[in-house]
Amino acid sequence: MDTLPDIPIAPELPLYPGVSLAEVLLVTTAEEAATARADLLAADAIGFDTESKPTFAKGEVSTGPHLIQLATENRVYLFQVGHLPDLEGLKAVLESREILKAGFGLGSDLAQLKARLGIEPRNVLDLSRVLRGEKPSQSLGAKTAVARYFGQRMQKSRKVTTSNWANPRLSERQLLYAANDAQVALRVYRAALAAGNLPPA
Repeated sequence: MDTLPDIPIAPELPLYPGVSLAEVLLVTTAEEAATARADLLAADAIGFDTESKPTFAKGEVSTGPHLIQLATENRVYLFQVGHLPDLEGLKAVLESREILKAGFGLGSDLAQLKARLGIEPRNVLDLSRVLRGEKPSQSLGAKTAVARYFGQRMQKSRKVTTSNWANPRLSERQLLYAANDAQVALRVYRAALAAGNLPPA
């Protein structure tokens, strides 16, 4: 497995385009859940992330995750935990040993999914850990990975990051932010595999 060179995220890099709203489906009905389930179960690998309402007070315990994002090559499915039309379908996808789930910094995501929903994701690849190369004390985030593999600059708004993910009505900015977090992981996974930076599945 080759190590990755350090590449600074220069401001002059072109912007990472990300996904469009047309590629994002907020799953709210049984019919949409069935479509998502079939599409996701047919994939060999998917992008994976969750979002939680931030905690600000000392000692405050998170009630997340509030949103679960799963991405294929062409579609991103968003599931609001407070309004899940098909928990069993979501569980089937996340616990499948056949589907690789790629994401960044997934430690708390996995713990929260187990604690709140009883879901224990299997075949998970945390890109932050496996792509950090010879610097085991450091993790690698999506922005650095996008600069390395695509020569682009990924924008992540702190305002959106710390927004209320438990809100029943998410804004377009929230939907796109969440969708990009999941799909960029899948794209980086494919690029890293092609570059020889990951062992074959």
